[in-house]
Parts: sequence; C-alpha cells; structure tokens
Amino acid sequence: MIPLSWYMALAAILFAIGVCGFLTRRNIIIMFLSTELMLNAVNLNFVALSHYLESMNGQVFTFFIITVAAAEAAIGLGIAVSLYRCRHTVHVDEINELKG
Repeated sequence: MIPLSWYMALAAILFAIGVCGFLTRRNIIIMFLSTELMLNAVNLNFVALSHYLESMNGQVFTFFIITVAAAEAAIGLGIAVSLYRCRHTVHVDEINELKG
C-alpha cells in the first residue's frame, strides 16, 4: 500500500507546478489550465485523506470541486474566446482594460 505522504507530496508538487504556471505565463488559456491543475491537486489531497481516514466526506467534497471547476472552465473559455474576438490576443498583458 502506498503511504499517505506520497499522495500529499505528489499533490504538493502538482499544486506548485500550477502556481508557477499561473504566475509565470501570460496566456489566459495556460492560466486556466494552471488553475485546473491546482484544483486537481486539492482533489487528490481530499481523496487520499478520505481513503486514509475511511470517511466519504472528502470524496463527496471532491465532486463539488469538480463541478465548480467544470463551470469555471466553461465560463473562462467563453471569456477567452470573447476576448480573442475583440482584441485578437489571449495575452493578459495586452488586455489592460475591460470595457464594452
């Protein structure tokens, strides 16, 4: 059986990769992917702890996070497509003001 610390270390590495990707990249699509990576790292922690503690609470909470992440991805992709149609770029540095 794999120890709990390995799952926690993997989740910490995934979360760190997501944070680095979010802070260093200026492409809005990559920023959304990095956010999804961070959410999935948290999901891994919840599922591992839920299994370790023999409780279903973490797994149920993971389903809610997956639902929110799917909604965030759909809305974020819609915003990214709309910004690309208006500004012809997906780089955050070039989108300095939001007006209609």
